[in-house]
Amino acid sequence: MSTINQDPLRPKIYQSIDEKGTQELLEIWRTGKREKWKGTAFDIVEEILLRRLGKLPDSSQQIARTPGPGRWFQVWIKAVSHPNEQTFIDISESSDAQPKIAYIWVFIAGTLTYLISAVVQVIVVAMGYGTDIYGVGSFIESSLLIFICLSPVIGAIVVLFFSLGTAIIQWVARLFGGTGTYDKLVYTVAAIYMPISLVTMLLLPFNAIPVLNIGTGLLSIGVSFYYLFLQITAVKAVNRFGWGKAAGSVLLPGLVVSFVCACIVIGGLMLMGPIIGNVFSTINQSLQGVP
Repeated sequence: MSTINQDPLRPKIYQSIDEKGTQELLEIWRTGKREKWKGTAFDIVEEILLRRLGKLPDSSQQIARTPGPGRWFQVWIKAVSHPNEQTFIDISESSDAQPKIAYIWVFIAGTLTYLISAVVQVIVVAMGYGTDIYGVGSFIESSLLIFICLSPVIGAIVVLFFSLGTAIIQWVARLFGGTGTYDKLVYTVAAIYMPISLVTMLLLPFNAIPVLNIGTGLLSIGVSFYYLFLQITAVKAVNRFGWGKAAGSVLLPGLVVSFVCACIVIGGLMLMGPIIGNVFSTINQSLQGVP
């Protein structure tokens, strides 16, 4: 063991192997690839598997996989019910961890959320309650058809903004020294986003009820904070760094965007200040001239 620790190349080898997925390392462990991973390298494979899994797997066991849509619900449930770093490492290194699957999940979530929200609004207006925010009061039946046609467009827009936001987060994470990739992060975050969206959909009908909407509002706030926690944990797991860098990767882009928007608003008000002042001055003078 002392010989291994004295190997000057060991830190670089460790870093290189640690970037590989758990599934790939398990394949190395369980198949005949051991001959290609002798000495220090294979010892590091064992060490990383011990760190990630807590124990070395039985080489005779096969990796349990349920490919395709049948495994989606398992991934979603695991993402929100086991909120720890190892969970998101396993999800990000799954053989299904592909952006196209993440986009499908987000598209489904965005489409259904908009559609359910619109349908609830139509029902509330038809019953004579609530505010007609969509302007559907006079043509309820045709509004439903319009909303159904618009929902896929809204879903595609949600996918666009979701992928852009995730790409920015991963870019910031790389600046902080993260070792993850966009493909792994977008899949992992989408695995969180989908079940959280399902919960939000279930709460939508209750938001229209005057008494229950207070409780659902508070519950929605709690769900939002939980989603933020899961997102930070996922960024930490995918990029293999600390909590501070993970939180910074998630929160910093939003703070920067908010700051830029605030500067634009303040700058616009400063530029329009003299114009607004002249308008009010003219109005004041005209009022004084009225007998």
